[in-house]
Amino acid sequence: MVVQALKDQGVDVVFGYPGGAVLPIYDEIFQDQGIKHILVRHEQGAAHAAEGYARSTGKPGVVLVTSGPGATNAVTGITDALMDSIPMVVLSGQVPTFMIGSDAFQEADTVGITRPCTKHNWLVKDTDALAGTIHEAFHVATSGRPGPVLVDIPKDVQFASGTYVEPREAPQGHYNPRVKGDIEMITEMVAAMETAERPIFYTGGGVINSGNVASQLLREFVEATGFPITSTLMGLGAYPASGKHWLGMLGMHGLYEANMAMHGCDLMINVGARFDDRITGRIADFSPHSAKAHIDIDPSSINKVIHVDYPIIGDVGHVLEDALRIWKARGRKVNKEGLAKWWAQIEEWQAINCLTFKNSDQIIKPQHALQRLEALTKGHDRYICTEVGQHQMWAAQFLGFEDPHRWMTSGGLGTMGYGLPASIGVQVAHPESLVINVAGDASFLMNLQELGTASQYDLPVKQFIMNNERLGMVRQWQELLHGERYSHSWSEALPDFVKLAEAFGGKGIQVSDPADLDDAIMEMIRYDGPVIMDCLVEKHENCFPMIPSGEPHNSMLLGDASTQDAIGTTGAVLV
Repeated sequence: MVVQALKDQGVDVVFGYPGGAVLPIYDEIFQDQGIKHILVRHEQGAAHAAEGYARSTGKPGVVLVTSGPGATNAVTGITDALMDSIPMVVLSGQVPTFMIGSDAFQEADTVGITRPCTKHNWLVKDTDALAGTIHEAFHVATSGRPGPVLVDIPKDVQFASGTYVEPREAPQGHYNPRVKGDIEMITEMVAAMETAERPIFYTGGGVINSGNVASQLLREFVEATGFPITSTLMGLGAYPASGKHWLGMLGMHGLYEANMAMHGCDLMINVGARFDDRITGRIADFSPHSAKAHIDIDPSSINKVIHVDYPIIGDVGHVLEDALRIWKARGRKVNKEGLAKWWAQIEEWQAINCLTFKNSDQIIKPQHALQRLEALTKGHDRYICTEVGQHQMWAAQFLGFEDPHRWMTSGGLGTMGYGLPASIGVQVAHPESLVINVAGDASFLMNLQELGTASQYDLPVKQFIMNNERLGMVRQWQELLHGERYSHSWSEALPDFVKLAEAFGGKGIQVSDPADLDDAIMEMIRYDGPVIMDCLVEKHENCFPMIPSGEPHNSMLLGDASTQDAIGTTGAVLV
């Protein structure tokens, strides 16, 4: 029943790890041969690999783990998927129903443990309900705001016989999210767009989750109106980085022009973002003079953090389609004079060139490493994953994404150890593509065991480690905010990453001279197999721009090799 339900849901691959409470399912996978199973080395790796698969395809990722520690090991990945709205279906084994509550071997209250970090979960005690529950789980995971779900299946239920139901016959429960937005409110938003002097599109991962049509509609709307557009970390790729209206990413390590435009706008159109604290800075000072529209399929996101003037509950694609149609029908009007002045102001902010850094011919600067990675891989069929930290922010700043589903990173939860297993999931989904994980030395060590998975399945994932021998972002905060007291932020006893790669059957490359960087990157790209590239970078380089914790989002630190320029509320550069 389990395997048939997965096949009927269009599942072609499962990421998992066997154990006693799921052996009946694994036995059927062995006999059926209809689904590819990827054996990870740790259940957290299974969840992150499923996330990478889901983020790069738009299809739900599927995880299969055993009871007790198998399920609890997956909790971090499940929570990561919940925070970033990633569709995932987790199937966990459980001790037999008659042993539940007896502290049996490898028993845990999986449903209780995962209730806060799933959209919904189920403990199936009746075999006749099993297939229908799995079908409902896929419906919940992929409908509305996507997210993870879990189905806990006791071992005696797996051994029993029952009646199978097809997906079309399965009950969908009461979960039917609203996808069409209120036309009157959409019309009010469009009317505000027609007169706004300083408008901006503020977009998030909801655009990508809505599907490629939503991204195309967004692009059409931006080009037709001429409004500037910025994006959260999760929304990169929904609008092309090469687009002429693109301001870059906003937020704590976003671009100066994007943050200043958000602060100074008079109409903010939030499309599929959730006003995260990394974006808003100090809420009391967040874009204080703007009217705000918020398009989101999740009603709980509306007015949760920031009060908005035009709340629109619905799927981003449907709402953008209606808004574009209404705007065209009303005469395609914009405030041309106001827009011209607005763009003149934005161009002044852009002229500051906030990503400028002082390069070196003696040591590899991390920004330069990513500039070269971008230049040498841009023409490839490329997918980028990251770990979490400074390298993640530099990757977002210096790598350009032209399309959705090409950028896989842990946003809301900020999970170190995410990138390597995620890159495996992406490579499984796109076997002929170039998949690169931009990593830090500290994050990489969190789930390095998944190199074994890459080796077993001949997955040529490229691990681009920006090695500064530090917990880079922690060290940066300690320097700037904690009086340079570097409490446990220096990585000691790091492995030889070249030997580590070789130990797992891959290729290791180390580079420390900027003159050798291009050749090393090309060697990494051309090698047909897993690669660890150990790129030794400047140890104490800081990631700027940066909004210090607790500051308003227009109060930024800019940096080069010699100064940090404080950007005050006036936008003046105080050197």
